[in-house]
Amino acid sequence: MAVFIINNMTIHDRAAYDRYAGAFLAVFRNFDGALLAVQDAPPALEGSWPFDRTVLISFPSREAAQRWIASPEYQAIVGDRHAGTVSNVVMLDGLPPRS
Repeated sequence: MAVFIINNMTIHDRAAYDRYAGAFLAVFRNFDGALLAVQDAPPALEGSWPFDRTVLISFPSREAAQRWIASPEYQAIVGDRHAGTVSNVVMLDGLPPRS
């Protein structure tokens, strides 16, 4: 079953985040994920949205997502995201196909 990862982040060190962002796609492409949406400061439809950037990605399974997260290639770059942002990251299970 597909999973979706949402990262709502506040960027406090643009140089560190830009290093991460610059290396992200080259690593991500190797793990069967799909980059579905990236937006800076999306407008809130309800309430407030205090984040600088929101990213939505998907993987065909939880196991595929976990392989990406644990991979040496991703671990080599994720420190720059940790250094440059405060991130709120969740993984959501997709719904089963409609019958």
